[in-house]
Amino acid sequence: MRPRLLVAADPSLPRQAPPGTEAIVVGAGVAGVSAATVLAERGVAVTLVEAAATLGGRLGAWPVTLPDGSEQVVEHGFHAFFRQYYTWRDVLRRIDPGLGFLRPVEGYPVISRRFPPEDLGGLPAAPPLNLLALFARSASLTVRDLAGADVALGTELLTFDRHRTTTLLDTMSAGDFLAGLRVSNRAREMLFEAFARSFFCDPQGLSAAELVAMFHFYFLGNPEGIGFDAPCTDHLHAIWAPLAEYLRARGATIRTGCALRSLRPDGPDWSLEFDDGATLTSRHVVLALDPGALRDVAGASPELASVAPRLAGQAAALTTAPPFVVTRLWLEADVDASRAVFSAVSGEATLDSVTVYSRLEEPSAQWAREHGGCVLELHSYACTEPEGAGDRMVAELAALWPETAGAAHVHRVDRVDANAPAFPPGSAGTRPGVRTDARGVRVAGDFVEAPIVCGLMERAAVTGVLAAADVLAEVGATGVDVYGVPQRGLLAGLPSRARHRAVGRP
Repeated sequence: MRPRLLVAADPSLPRQAPPGTEAIVVGAGVAGVSAATVLAERGVAVTLVEAAATLGGRLGAWPVTLPDGSEQVVEHGFHAFFRQYYTWRDVLRRIDPGLGFLRPVEGYPVISRRFPPEDLGGLPAAPPLNLLALFARSASLTVRDLAGADVALGTELLTFDRHRTTTLLDTMSAGDFLAGLRVSNRAREMLFEAFARSFFCDPQGLSAAELVAMFHFYFLGNPEGIGFDAPCTDHLHAIWAPLAEYLRARGATIRTGCALRSLRPDGPDWSLEFDDGATLTSRHVVLALDPGALRDVAGASPELASVAPRLAGQAAALTTAPPFVVTRLWLEADVDASRAVFSAVSGEATLDSVTVYSRLEEPSAQWAREHGGCVLELHSYACTEPEGAGDRMVAELAALWPETAGAAHVHRVDRVDANAPAFPPGSAGTRPGVRTDARGVRVAGDFVEAPIVCGLMERAAVTGVLAAADVLAEVGATGVDVYGVPQRGLLAGLPSRARHRAVGRP
């Protein structure tokens, strides 16, 4: 299978926007920078505004000073750059055409105190060979597991069809769906729940339809396989500084440390008020905010409800996932040589993954060589009790990797954020799409309803470039081609009566 052209640009339209076209992009994460990149390349005078001091959103990075005076760059948490992120990778090729800064991350183990590890890496790339190989080698999916499973419900993973799957499964939680599969506790914990939690949501707070869509995008409908890459240096120097330079070279203005407070219609334009007292006006606006920020801006913009009631209502209904907690550790001793660079963690109350950064990126590796230690990052994706979460993750890691128990901490950085999107049961169709009923206002981000099935960073990039394409279409210029994975499951179209019964439908 190959990437499929899912959104085609109109070749009959000019590539460049008319002279004098301006746009404001609010939010400089993956979505906002993707939108700004396309617009700036097409001759649009872009102003990119970001509330934080640095670009990147949840992929952002910033320097910290260690006790010895050395500087290290830390991030919001490890992010895998999956190979089916076609749009995001296309944006990144602006700064590195060969994507040489990305390196494969070997293995994809899921570790647990209760069960032997499972490794999701090294499988054949394309379905169904990857699924057959997983069945053949996994100790968590035995003949007994399969004999006791709900085949009708399990088939939903292979028969993904966006409309039908949403209609059938959106009101069910991912937790109930996984329990309904009736596989063993081992199979559920090691192969399904670890995957579900990586979307920053507790399984009970995640729609089963969204979970099935992500299984399709990342595994069961993906021609690239589940292997992934990661930058060989920190995100600040690998991604955000080069992209900022690329944008400025094309005439974009970048303003950081400036949060949007409200917006209001101003004739044919929109007037945007920021917390530093600045007011910017433009006919074209892309709101690439996190869901909580968009909700707050809409709530502080009373005129929005009268001119764009649908957007105002959708923004008001947005919810965020539980907080996520990231702890970066600099230890005096290294971990065992057998430890994988990235490990998903199952069965712990707080810890969801651990990354050995000193085996991932060069700045951390250099620190480890100089000090004889290692740099680790611990991540809790959906932490309902963030207070003390860092200490709990350190203790849980010590039970999994005993060599960390006695290793002295040279430095530690804890961060708690609560800006990831939630996809709760029953929420399909309630989130804004790229095009809104506010003329001239587009919305982009990983929570936005995209016209194609994609997830996380790729959804942010896709909605960003589609927001830019919508601006270009309004001024008479062509957009961009968008590629993606096959949009239906391997067995889509099979009769569904048995599966309707399996999920309690008549």
